[in-house]
Amino acid sequence: MDSSIKEEVPVHEEFILCCGVETQVLKCGPWTNLFNEQRANRPKLLIFIITDSNAQEIKDIYGLQGQVEHKLAFLRTHVPKEMKLVIIGHSIGCYISLEILKLAPELPIIRSFLLFPTIERLSETPNGRIATPLLCWLRYALYVFGYLLLKPWPEKIRSLITRIGLQMMNVQYEFSVLNILEPFCIANAVYLGGQEMMKVVERDNETIRAHLSKLTFYYGTMDAWCPTKYYEDIKKDFPEGDIRLCEKKLPHAFIIHFYGEMAGMIADWLKDDLSKIEALTHGSVTDS
Repeated sequence: MDSSIKEEVPVHEEFILCCGVETQVLKCGPWTNLFNEQRANRPKLLIFIITDSNAQEIKDIYGLQGQVEHKLAFLRTHVPKEMKLVIIGHSIGCYISLEILKLAPELPIIRSFLLFPTIERLSETPNGRIATPLLCWLRYALYVFGYLLLKPWPEKIRSLITRIGLQMMNVQYEFSVLNILEPFCIANAVYLGGQEMMKVVERDNETIRAHLSKLTFYYGTMDAWCPTKYYEDIKKDFPEGDIRLCEKKLPHAFIIHFYGEMAGMIADWLKDDLSKIEALTHGSVTDS
């Protein structure tokens, strides 16, 4: 990727109702509605990023399986069937990406990037050993903390504390993230985290083997959620796979300060796929 070329890409925020839940969607590009957009202006490829049939109520929407079904419902309802897809998962989003590949083989997914993947033995990791008792055994205490301590605070105070915290971490935020101190959000995050610790145990080798040609794994060298031993294990089990180890010492939470660097790497990895799509598009136009 040529870093000297900078192009302003329109980004806008939208909230839709998906599976009975208000869902935030960030759209990058000039398009607004993929179904109403004229075919000439419609993007040839849609990149679907996961930090996650007709829309229907999902039982346990805030649980791990509910989140998988929520992403599937979004893709089936809000994306045209012929639209080619690239799925980028980060952390638990990698687990969700593999579940999408397993449960929806009909989706035209051409590539999937799994960044710092938490797809196995999560409770056994250094961070998992700390998080498991907090999220599984003491989660009701965290609920009480959230509702008794944070609920009485005025919204302005919560927003101010969030802004100060983000500024202290030097985190830029273009869209609203000021609801992270809402007790409801904290309770849902703790609940989902507890399910992750309990359910992400065995690596789904069957799904990986079935889709290995379209998968790229990217492991960190200092990731307490996914130790390098996990990289060595999967590399041994799938020696022919595209399984990479970070050489830049990027942290697991790269999205805070190193998102530009990661985006540049993924753009470079995607060049071959994009050129193939471009060639197919021109070929179909010529043939017609």
